[in-house]
Amino acid sequence: MSVEAKSKSQSIRAVDALRALIFAGELPPGSDHLESELAEKLGMSRTPVREATLVLESQGLLEVRPRKGVRISALSADDMREIYEVLTELESLAASLAAEAHYSEQELSRLKSATLEMEASVADNDREGWARADAAFHDELVRLGGNKRIQTIVSNFNDQVRRARALTLHMRPMPKKSNEDHRALYEAIARGDSKAARQIHWMHRTEAKDMLINLLNQHGLRRV
Repeated sequence: MSVEAKSKSQSIRAVDALRALIFAGELPPGSDHLESELAEKLGMSRTPVREATLVLESQGLLEVRPRKGVRISALSADDMREIYEVLTELESLAASLAAEAHYSEQELSRLKSATLEMEASVADNDREGWARADAAFHDELVRLGGNKRIQTIVSNFNDQVRRARALTLHMRPMPKKSNEDHRALYEAIARGDSKAARQIHWMHRTEAKDMLINLLNQHGLRRV
């Protein structure tokens, strides 16, 4: 492996490791950390850690502060409201485009599998399994929309959305209604009904936003 490839590989590992620590709460929201501290914690040199912090800053998970290290971003209800407003419009458009594409059953197999996994997870009272399947469903939905710019914009918000979902996963009711929405959306896309697909997903995302904002507000998480 070349030096350049090795450096890139280490940077990717640093991104994954820091993201995992943030999601696990080991780097709490609002906490400050020196680059040298993070490098020691990960057992890496400072260069890949520095590169990783820039990536995570672009994804909204932390703030790089010159000569002061990094600050882990707080998860605020105000920020999530703005993010969900964007996602609601873009994912609903992707749902409409996916229906217009008239995909075959085989081409929709990953979307169907995610739907089945969510239903099985709820039946087993497995919230973590449901969250993984839910993330896979939304990723596949956006991919099926076929619009690269939508994919790029949505991907920039994925970490913040999944972080909010992880925080509130055990506060919310079991997501039975969410599963019904996903099933209805899959069926609308499968029959090529773009208007229904867009409306179903818009309502689903709007209801999810309202529930998430309420939970975050209950815990006093506002933009500072």
